[in-house]
Amino acid sequence: MRAWAFPGLATRVVFGAGTLARVPEEVARLGHARALVLATPGQRAAGEGLAARLGPLAAGVFAEAAMHTPVAVSERAVAALRASGATCVVSVGGGSTIGLGKAVAARTGADQVVIPTTYAGSEMTDILGETAAGGKATRRDEAIRPEVVVYDVDLTLSLPVPLTVCSALNAVAHGVEALFAPDRNPVVEAMARDALSLFRDALPRIKAEPRDREARADALRAAWCCSTALGQASMALHHKLAHVLGGSFGLPHAETHAVLLPHATAFNLPAARAELAPVAAAFGGAGGLWDWAASLGAPLRLADLGLAEADLDRAADIATQDRYQNPRPFGATDVRALLQAAWEGRRPG
Repeated sequence: MRAWAFPGLATRVVFGAGTLARVPEEVARLGHARALVLATPGQRAAGEGLAARLGPLAAGVFAEAAMHTPVAVSERAVAALRASGATCVVSVGGGSTIGLGKAVAARTGADQVVIPTTYAGSEMTDILGETAAGGKATRRDEAIRPEVVVYDVDLTLSLPVPLTVCSALNAVAHGVEALFAPDRNPVVEAMARDALSLFRDALPRIKAEPRDREARADALRAAWCCSTALGQASMALHHKLAHVLGGSFGLPHAETHAVLLPHATAFNLPAARAELAPVAAAFGGAGGLWDWAASLGAPLRLADLGLAEADLDRAADIATQDRYQNPRPFGATDVRALLQAAWEGRRPG
C-alpha cells in the first residue's frame, strides 16, 4: 500500500463561457478596491478592455509581461503596482502574464485573479520561474498560488491552432510528470488521466474546426486538470530541461515542452512503466505520443526552435545541476543523448 497526503485545493475556480464578466465581482469578493491589470504588449488591447470592464476597480494596465518572466520586468511591475495604489493583480493571457502576476504577488503579497487564454497550465500552481543573468531559477511557495482562476471558453475560440497545440502539449507534460511524482495522490492521478483523454480527443476536433466550443471547453478543462496536478506534485527531468532551454538558451516555452515531451516520457518509461500506463492507454506510449503530436502539426525538433547542436553539451551539463527528482537516475551523458534525439526530431522507440 502506498501512503499519500492530499493538501486540498486552495484556489477558487470559475469555469464556463462568458465568465470574463464575473471578474469584477471576483476582485470585490477578495475585498479589493483597486486592481492592476497585467498583459503582454501583444495583448494590451485585451488588458485595456478588461480594465474598462473593471471600471472604478481598475488601477491601470501594465502590459510588459514577457516570456520566462524576466526579473527586470517583474521589478517594473511591482513599482507600477505600488504607484497605482492597487492591492490586487488581474492577469489576462498565457504563461508569460500569469508568471508576472505570480512574481508581483511573491514580492508584494498582492492577491491574484488569473484569466488564462491558452492551455499552458501554470495558473493553478505554486510555482514561479524567473530569468536573470542568462539562467532560470524556479521556486515553490503557497504565496505564489493565485487566489482565483477564471476560465472563459470564449477567450480560447480565437487561439491560433499552432499555439493551441503547443500550449496543450505543455499542459500534457504537467499531467505526465504528475503521474509518477513521489508526492502524487489519487486526486492528482485521476485528474491527469482525465486530462490525457480529453486532450487526445479535443485537439483533432479543434484543428478541424478551431471555433468548436465543446472541443474548446474539453481542452480548457483538461488544462485545468493538468495545472491542478502540477500544483500538487513535484516536477521531474522534463520540466528541468524545459527550464534550462528556455532560461539559458531563450527557446520558446510551449514549443520546447511540445518537442521534449515524447523523449522525456520515453526516457522515464523503464523506471515508471506502471505509473505511465495512462499514457500508453491514451496514446500508445511515448512513440504514440510523438505520432499524435506530429498529426497535430506540433514542432518535433529542437533544431527548428533555434537551438544549435553545439549547445547540447552545455545544456546537458546545466540540466544536471540543481536536479529535479526523477524516477530514473540520469547523468549528463543520458541527458545529452535525450537532447540529441529531440534536436534531430527522432521518433522515440
